[in-house]
Amino acid sequence: MKLIDAARCPYCARVRIALNEKGLEVETVDVDLSNRPQWLIDLNPPNGRVPVLDDGFMLPESEVIMAYLEERYPEPALLPEDLAERARARLLVQRFDENLGRDYYAYRRGDDNDLVGRLERLELRQSLFVDIAYVPWVIRARDMLGVELPQRIADWLAELEQRPSIAREIGVVQTL
Repeated sequence: MKLIDAARCPYCARVRIALNEKGLEVETVDVDLSNRPQWLIDLNPPNGRVPVLDDGFMLPESEVIMAYLEERYPEPALLPEDLAERARARLLVQRFDENLGRDYYAYRRGDDNDLVGRLERLELRQSLFVDIAYVPWVIRARDMLGVELPQRIADWLAELEQRPSIAREIGVVQTL
């Protein structure tokens, strides 16, 4: 298995964390997002976005890769056992842009946003699958953008930081 990756990309971070939680070894191919190679654009047109997982076939999009890893490697489970809770987790990940992403990127650009309000309203602790899907942006908001996290979110992140996969990602962010 190979992961086409970029350290600064939070979408790649989702996949790195999921792979680590599953205990899966993967070869990584790091790309420079400010100078995307043509082979990546050819592999994942039209923009050459990362991550892309090569597991005998090419699979882009972090949300899809996370779902694939959960199905292919069901243990340890990231999704809850209950079918309704599993569906709810997938819905929360699918609605990432509405719940956090748009305001995170608006904040980063200096545009009008409600990032702190979005953080205050985040539905977390529902499942590890959802937490993994959101935590890369929360880490970057705190450590790279200097956002003071609402106490509930700071407590959630402090608990997650005890997991080796999350601690490893915080180490990646500190090198950026």
